[in-house]
Amino acid sequence: MKNRSLSIATAIVVMASALGANLAQAETPVNQLVVGFSMANILTLDPAGSSSKERVQVLTNIYEGLVGNDPADRTQVIPLLAERWEVSSDRKSIRFHLRPDLKFASGNPVSAEDVVWSLTRVLKLNLAQATNLRLRGYASDNAAESFKVVDEKTIDIAILQPIDPQIVLLTLAMPGTGSVLDKKEVLSHEKNGDMGAGWLTTNSAGTAAFTVQSMRPNEMVVLTRNDNYWGAAPAMRRVLMRHIPEPQSQRLLIEKGDLDIGYSLGAADLEALKADKGIKVTTSIGNGIYYLAMSQKNKDLTNPKLREAILKLIDFDGLNRTVMAYFGTRHLSPIQAGLSKTPYDPELKMDVEGARKLLAEAGYADGIDLTVRTLSEPPFDNLAIVLQSLLAQGGIRLKILTGSGEQVYGPMRERNFELIVGRSGGQISHPDGDMRSLIYNPDNRDEAKLTGLVGWRTSFKDDTLNSKIDAALAETDPAKQAKLYYEIEKLYAEGIPAIQPLSQVTDSVALRADIEGFRISPIWQTKLDTVSKRR
Repeated sequence: MKNRSLSIATAIVVMASALGANLAQAETPVNQLVVGFSMANILTLDPAGSSSKERVQVLTNIYEGLVGNDPADRTQVIPLLAERWEVSSDRKSIRFHLRPDLKFASGNPVSAEDVVWSLTRVLKLNLAQATNLRLRGYASDNAAESFKVVDEKTIDIAILQPIDPQIVLLTLAMPGTGSVLDKKEVLSHEKNGDMGAGWLTTNSAGTAAFTVQSMRPNEMVVLTRNDNYWGAAPAMRRVLMRHIPEPQSQRLLIEKGDLDIGYSLGAADLEALKADKGIKVTTSIGNGIYYLAMSQKNKDLTNPKLREAILKLIDFDGLNRTVMAYFGTRHLSPIQAGLSKTPYDPELKMDVEGARKLLAEAGYADGIDLTVRTLSEPPFDNLAIVLQSLLAQGGIRLKILTGSGEQVYGPMRERNFELIVGRSGGQISHPDGDMRSLIYNPDNRDEAKLTGLVGWRTSFKDDTLNSKIDAALAETDPAKQAKLYYEIEKLYAEGIPAIQPLSQVTDSVALRADIEGFRISPIWQTKLDTVSKRR
């Protein structure tokens, strides 16, 4: 796979040299935006499916929910399809009022029934997004009582747990989980009771600024302007989101003007592009944490001494200075940067001799063979290579398996792996989002299928941590709640975690200098309806 990527990049360079000055004058149309990114982890465009970063980047431009995250403050929500809402005096329900005259891209009117059906559909299909609702007490068997149509434009949503209503609002703001679908359009494509899931793999039925014109897996997603959009009309008539996983290829294409925006560039490419006056490079703290997951279904990895030895062999500082440049910054605790009022730093340090001693005590004096899975793209593949080298110092022999999203996360969802270098993080901008995304696991049975939780995927379950996470969420005093989260992170680190955070995600994007109105969302929800070209 790597040889093929290099050959593609080399071929493009040769073509560019042959075309010379003519290629240098390439320019995308003024009303068309061309974006380069990786589609390796986009398995479906059905909102009920998985929540990979790249998939969210598409979903956020074709679907909307009742509310959305405030781009200026990720911890707050703003009105989208709902123009206003009220929390009941007993804090047990929220009433939402839809904007008047809303239409789906199909032209069908948006009604309260569409909202209730969309939320219920997520629970009935029980795919990855269902986990976000189930964590708040919602289930397919209580959906009828939890989501109610008051009238054509009014919806009541029950709050089933003693939690801050803001948590429910933040959950509804998540692309996929809270996305409102055109019930009539989707059901017209239903086959064998799939609630339109097959059709939605490559199509859309939303209200956002764009709609899907076509989607070819691992090739391209083409979005067209939604003329029924309730907001200001986007400047772009079309958005071409091209699958270009090779960083060198993206760099060449953006240098020549064939790409407007590049999402998946390597550190060396970004550094070089900063010197080009025709290109802007922007970096900001993003959403999510890169992690090393050690499956607790593997008997060897249940030994805390082996896990501790692995952590002692990792040079966290060096790894983040080199491999993670432009991709992440050192962060070794579960709660993301900026969300904890009292951050906890486990201060892990490399100690090769200490690791070798632990391995001998654990019965691995001669080392051990393990397999690590990861995506075949930066920074994942490079992270795996560096970890392979670092762990070899202690006699831990890593075999690296790289592949697409399904080849990596498919086995993880089936809990059939040893080690995985992955990326995750709660899309809810609250410490509880990260706690539940990475640590929380209320039901460790295979049949529970809590595929949206990294803890469940890794077969990691700690009832003490689960109870403390629930207690922290129920705490209404901000100072006391912050203290509880600090204690949880400390306890988690002391237990030699099965899911070790490596780095806080940073998002680095290269764009042509004439692109205006582009703003990176810290939670993957970068909207393209505000983008224009200064020409």
